[in-house]
Amino acid sequence: MVAAGAQAQTANGDKPTIIFVHGIWADGSCWTNEIAALQAKGYHVISVQNPINSLAEDVATTQRAIDLVKGKVILVGHSWGGMVITQAGNDPKVVGLVYLAAFGPDSGESLQAVSANAPQTELAKYFVPSGGYVFLSEEGVKTVFANDLNPKQQDLVYATQTPTSHAVFDDKSGEPAWKSKPSWFVVAKNDKAIDPDLERFMAKRMKAKTVELPSSHVAMLSHPQEVLKVVEEAANYKY
Repeated sequence: MVAAGAQAQTANGDKPTIIFVHGIWADGSCWTNEIAALQAKGYHVISVQNPINSLAEDVATTQRAIDLVKGKVILVGHSWGGMVITQAGNDPKVVGLVYLAAFGPDSGESLQAVSANAPQTELAKYFVPSGGYVFLSEEGVKTVFANDLNPKQQDLVYATQTPTSHAVFDDKSGEPAWKSKPSWFVVAKNDKAIDPDLERFMAKRMKAKTVELPSSHVAMLSHPQEVLKVVEEAANYKY
């Protein structure tokens, strides 16, 4: 077993570890397609499970994953996960950031504040409060969140969603890692959860290498091959 472990470590070579960070109303399993493909190519992959109680707690959750890694790390954040990697990316092991239809706040900005840079979507119409947390309704999943998935996929997204604490909408970002590290941004052109123009605004501000996909908000599920291509580009960048 020791020999096999050493062999796997050697096979991995200098490949960075890919750490996926999910957003609100998703969980770590939303990256299944990308995880399987990367593992098949010899990458070490971790997909965090954010509690989404606060920005600080989610950053700490991602930090624990980073602490497991000995070498370089690429952080990939979807939606709210962008808020998380913007902070966790300051760890010296992190060499690159990939934002997927994600929030990329500047210092002092909350999710609410950065969202003010573009028209609001209809997402909030589908919020379902429960015990201080917010779920997304089944109709919301099918209408604005994962509208380009098939019904079975939409049902799975609805069933596995992680609700959010009300508090996270006002949590403010610290100094953003994207100011000092190479970044990539996937804009979901058909996104009904985050306005695509807001995604473009954030991508331009961070000077990210930007790719646009004809996708809903959940591009990792509806366009996994295209997302994988961007992640691999970040992983193979000469840091």
